[in-house]
Amino acid sequence: TLCICIVFVPVFLLQGTAKYLFSPLSLAVCVSLLASLALSFTMVPVLFKYLMRSAASAAQARKLERSPSQESRGNPFMAIHYGFDRRFQRFREKYRNALAWTLSEPLPTIVFFAALILFSLLLFPALGRDFFPQVDAGQMRLHVRAPPGTRIEQTQNYFAAVEAAIRDIAGRGQIDTILDNIGLPYSGMNIALSDSATVGPMDGEILVALQPQHAPTAALVARLRRELPQRFAALQFFFQPADIVDQVLNFGQPAPIDIRVSGPDNEKAYALAAKLARDLQRVPGIVDSHVFQVPDAPTINVDVDRALASQLGLDQRATANSVLVTTNSSAQSAPNFWVDPRSGVSYPLVVQLPTYRISSAHDLWTMPVSGAGGDARDQILMNVARFGRGKTPMVMSQLNIRPVFDVDADVQGRDLNSAAAAIDKVIAADRPDPKEAISVTLSGQVETMRDSYAGLFSGMALAVVLVYLFLVINFQSWIDPLIVLMAVPFALIGVLWMLYLTGTHMSVPALMGTLMCIGLTTANSILVVTFANQRMAAGDDARLGAATAGYTRMRPVLMTAGAMMLGMIPMALGIGEGGEQNAPLARAVIGGLFFATFATLVFVPTMYRLLRRAAPASHPASMEDPLAIA
Repeated sequence: TLCICIVFVPVFLLQGTAKYLFSPLSLAVCVSLLASLALSFTMVPVLFKYLMRSAASAAQARKLERSPSQESRGNPFMAIHYGFDRRFQRFREKYRNALAWTLSEPLPTIVFFAALILFSLLLFPALGRDFFPQVDAGQMRLHVRAPPGTRIEQTQNYFAAVEAAIRDIAGRGQIDTILDNIGLPYSGMNIALSDSATVGPMDGEILVALQPQHAPTAALVARLRRELPQRFAALQFFFQPADIVDQVLNFGQPAPIDIRVSGPDNEKAYALAAKLARDLQRVPGIVDSHVFQVPDAPTINVDVDRALASQLGLDQRATANSVLVTTNSSAQSAPNFWVDPRSGVSYPLVVQLPTYRISSAHDLWTMPVSGAGGDARDQILMNVARFGRGKTPMVMSQLNIRPVFDVDADVQGRDLNSAAAAIDKVIAADRPDPKEAISVTLSGQVETMRDSYAGLFSGMALAVVLVYLFLVINFQSWIDPLIVLMAVPFALIGVLWMLYLTGTHMSVPALMGTLMCIGLTTANSILVVTFANQRMAAGDDARLGAATAGYTRMRPVLMTAGAMMLGMIPMALGIGEGGEQNAPLARAVIGGLFFATFATLVFVPTMYRLLRRAAPASHPASMEDPLAIA
């Protein structure tokens, strides 16, 4: 029990979201194991004493009256029981004969298991690695971006056409609901936390909820990615995470891959970010590559002649407020609220010129402006200001006080780790001259995934070392713990084989299943090695003790591993919405225990016969009756 608890230590070495997702799981497993341990030493012996006494008497009476074959005729359950027991006994005899041969000929056994390990290690590079498995949540979140400067009325028309195209591409019976969110929030004081990529009136999101019986969401997303740009060449499309798990794992970013380009010169930094986005589009498996910021939205610049305005009793602030109130509303410059005394509800009071009164640039030039002082004279805007056209960023992002441009991208049909390796090559090829002081960093899920994998792999090694040292204290030997841990490598290769055969990528849930396999494998090996030590203390040699331990402990080892594997089958199938999230964990447990159980029953006794030469030192009362000692 303590060995199983120790192997969950690496979970607390994780960083970021993964730590908080799996720390409760680890604590729950450890607490439940300690509780079951306390019950097994207290309540179970008491129940055994009072319940099995009457059951043993009844079974003895039936045995005297009838034979097993006679008893099974009237009870179908007993027939199944006796039939299974006969077949299991024949299997045990075959296992004992095979184990006797491996103990007498240990060299072929060692060569076979060593070759199995070496061959299985070739599977590790072939396995893809993700941070978390993709979940089919039955939802899609499509972001549509029109050309910069598009008015929100035209953006609405674009969205209506895109929505019709989505229904046509997805097919009938697939879509349940479509919701459009277009433009920025009305108030400029909005402080809501959101991972939206909307930066202006030309932006928006299309939220699509699919029917309960729908085609795979990933297939629909791939089809939309392929066909929508062909139908709407002027628009830009990219998908954002629709489920809460991916949104949390992205740490507020609209995509799992985020390349941050930061430098003192905004134009050079943006040029590099745009080049990276174009180069990423040519990398297989990387989709939706784009620059998050829009630095070139068209503007109409109003430059106030301050000297002339001051002669007329106007100033820069008063002129700007007049333009802002007229074109937008007073909510931006002088927010005012009226509270209903009866209901307590507050209503904003705003002043704004009707939008139909400003339909051309001439209407803007002839806009009246007034000053705040008593000697100010009302003027039209063109008398005190010059007009021109320019460009301005729709949104400015900063990292460590420096401007930053984000190149966001997603992965389709490829694991995140190999995609990150390809992105590293693109970044290395496009890396700027160090004299320009432009930094390029890869962050997002990639950074968190690499930190989590490093923590888990190093934590696994630490867990094995801790288990070994704990077993050294328990066995009072350096050899027995080494023999116990001989089955752990086969749990790891079992995980590799199961993930490879099922086409499952390596992920943090799969590594959690690997930790569970290490603990259970260690527990089963302890059963075999402990019983072999008891037989050697009773006078048997290492070969006979190993054979007896394997034959005697075969049933509890198979029961423990079999119960765990059977319990994991529903989870391994990934049934239901979001079932893909925990399927790698169950598959890793099943594959690891399958190989580790075989190694525990064959390889561990063989290594015990080779490494254990003398009888282990035991306590004087280790083979005596505990009740007699008491």
